[in-house]
Amino acid sequence: MPALKPTDFTAHVTWIGRVADREAALQSEALERAMLHFGGIAGEAHGGITRPSCSRVLSLHPRGTEIANVRQLSVLSAEEIAETAQAMGLDALDPALLGASLVIAGIPDFTRVPPASRLQAPSGATLVIDMENRPCMLPARPIEQAHEGYGKAFKTAAVGRRGVTAWVEREGEIALGETLTLHVPDQPAWAHLDAARGT
Repeated sequence: MPALKPTDFTAHVTWIGRVADREAALQSEALERAMLHFGGIAGEAHGGITRPSCSRVLSLHPRGTEIANVRQLSVLSAEEIAETAQAMGLDALDPALLGASLVIAGIPDFTRVPPASRLQAPSGATLVIDMENRPCMLPARPIEQAHEGYGKAFKTAAVGRRGVTAWVEREGEIALGETLTLHVPDQPAWAHLDAARGT
């Protein structure tokens, strides 16, 4: 039996982006299509086979340790972006302001999709979902520049709606308007998860 099961859930690609220079700005530029390499989207500042470790994994590695890059892409849900905008009091949020790599529509509660799930494009390009991308204050600055007085509201409004990080398992092209298929791990939830989290 395969360890990954195809589901009836599909996702429509509504936006593709690339952060060309993360030191200059988090904001991403919109693309009509992108080539996914094993290091991520071509020309993406967050790409690469490895990356320096950050605060998210301090319990495992000293900051700056070279580790595998499972945060090559930031994948968000169009529905959840709309909910975040509404919670902030805005009519809409441009995905570019969030540094998004990919925005999809059609998968409910997308931020909670199980880690190790796959999204596969018609070309065969396949993304592996690492885990939930917790909200941070980095998008606050570009949001504030576009919507004065609203930047600080993002982090709280985006809790549970920030999407996921992902890495490339199989190379290929992805384009606007395409349909991605969702595959999920064929295993039950770990019964001891709450105890492991200390909850």
